[in-house]
Amino acid sequence: MAYQKTRLRRTMMFIPGNNPGMMKDAHLYGADSLMFDLEDSVKLEEKDAARYLVYNALTTLDYGDIEKVVRINPLNTSLGKADIEMMVKAGVNIIRLPKSETAQDIIDVDNYIALCEERYGVEIGSTGMMAAIESALGVINAYDIAKASKRLVGIALGAEDYVTDLKAKRTASGVELFAARTQIIIAARAAGIAALDTVFSDVNDEDGFRKEVQLIKDMGFDGKSVLNPRQIEPVIEIFTPTQKEIEHAERVIEALKEAESKGLGVISLNGKMIDKPVVIRAKHTLELAEAAGIYMRN
Repeated sequence: MAYQKTRLRRTMMFIPGNNPGMMKDAHLYGADSLMFDLEDSVKLEEKDAARYLVYNALTTLDYGDIEKVVRINPLNTSLGKADIEMMVKAGVNIIRLPKSETAQDIIDVDNYIALCEERYGVEIGSTGMMAAIESALGVINAYDIAKASKRLVGIALGAEDYVTDLKAKRTASGVELFAARTQIIIAARAAGIAALDTVFSDVNDEDGFRKEVQLIKDMGFDGKSVLNPRQIEPVIEIFTPTQKEIEHAERVIEALKEAESKGLGVISLNGKMIDKPVVIRAKHTLELAEAAGIYMRN
């Protein structure tokens, strides 16, 4: 059975794998997903200890319905396989692969996860995967990556490595990320999986953060990776449909039902024709509102 692909992923909060204090309180922050990091945030000499800390957190702490993700070290290192083994054994929801550049990267991790599921008596296929795209090659291959495994629930942009690979630098406008963001969202939608944006590193620049969150929402992303609990509420606020949007979506659906009950092939609302894309967007708005707990379908 495959891990569920469709769920709210507005916020995915990074938890350093060597920070037991953050792990203990992580369920209090209000994030949709928690990403325990065994890669960049952990020094080489602390990798083994961090792996055991995360394993113990996943097996002893109750995170409720919060999605649990672990960013492993690359599979082509001695650390990657050890990370996968222990996280699959712990029953993690999703393995996040860093620096994904080709479909083969995904296939190799998928195969090793399957081996570990069989080894530890975990239901085959129940461990999901996410791929972080962090290079020019990864962006070029985004669609091949996105459709490389049935385990894949989403692809995410990793900006720092990507910008370095471009020989560019991070800017306030984010112009250096526009092409990658566009490629990733198109690839994700074509493959039927989620698209997550990169972190905003200046946790004190709330205005800049809000502008970036609004931008990526407008582009079609499902959510954003965050570094600090203070960044969670603004993301949820921006991604949650407004009451006005909910009411409009309800009117669109009511118009659809009325047209269907009368056997009409044309849907009209307030004298205006409603086409299929408008109906699809209305349904998506109500699904988001319901998932956010601010709307209940009749």
